[in-house]
Amino acid sequence: MRVKNFFVAAICLLAILMTGCGGGEQSSTGNKTIKIWTSGEDYKNEYYLTECRKKFPDYDIKLEYMNSSTIAAKIVEEGNKADCDIVLSDEYGYLEKCGDNLAELKDFDFSIFLDELVPANHKYTPEVKNGGCIIINREVLEKNNLPAPKSYQDLLDPRYKNLISMPNPASSGTGYMFLRQLTNEWGEDAAFDYFAKLSENILQYTSSGSGPVNALVQGEVAIGLGMTSQAVAEINQGVALEIVYFAEGSPFSMYGNAILAKSYDRPEVREVFNYLATDLCKGDNEKFFPDQIFKDFTPTIKNFPTNIHYGNMKNDTLSEKERLLKKWTFS
Repeated sequence: MRVKNFFVAAICLLAILMTGCGGGEQSSTGNKTIKIWTSGEDYKNEYYLTECRKKFPDYDIKLEYMNSSTIAAKIVEEGNKADCDIVLSDEYGYLEKCGDNLAELKDFDFSIFLDELVPANHKYTPEVKNGGCIIINREVLEKNNLPAPKSYQDLLDPRYKNLISMPNPASSGTGYMFLRQLTNEWGEDAAFDYFAKLSENILQYTSSGSGPVNALVQGEVAIGLGMTSQAVAEINQGVALEIVYFAEGSPFSMYGNAILAKSYDRPEVREVFNYLATDLCKGDNEKFFPDQIFKDFTPTIKNFPTNIHYGNMKNDTLSEKERLLKKWTFS
């Protein structure tokens, strides 16, 4: 009886050991869960996630939204313990901040992108060139017997009081790119003096870049400083908005994609990333943000402005952004 029990116990122990070995191997080489953090808009996120799940039905792909600064802060703080494998659509400045925790993309072909958009450290790929513009609801202007503005200085006219919306630079990358551009164009003192005066006419500084366009669509304001892509999307839905550019041109900011260093050795992560950074990035350009980033791919979207003059966005670094925002007290 004891011999029989001994053999039963031995067989059970062997089964446990074999299961343990198999489980360990699967956890190290068979993990098909891929986690993505993104600061992209809802419609972009839905597109990326839907297409990724179609392409990789055997992978468990999870996507979580956070704003750009939160993504960077979590990666810097948590390092290789961050519950993330891929960063999608985060601002260049924030990607630079967490560069120590990002993988150098040694096997990725950066030559497909416009040279001026490629980061020197090759730790992230260009994804979107997000341009800004002045957006007008002419119906609201006409209702108030007002002409369309032709310059930034026109926006200071008291007749536009409470008829202008702008994103808050402290919480919105779209708002900050207007501050950055005018600081470059006019000098820091002149730019801050301008925004102090403009604040008198601002109905509200919105928390997100989409806020001004939403206010224009609702007829709450006549003029918005916002994203060209979002304005075009509303125009193509039949909303009577107009896009104009002042002499300074369009401000813009760059967004990119990256792999965390801790996840780079996983082939499935690199596989998903390569699909995101090429095929789906082109799809994003074609559907939402047609400003050119690929050398051999020039997307077009109905009613999207062509031959845009882009403004002066030099010194668009995270350290410079943090410095300027410490001075921002208008919202």
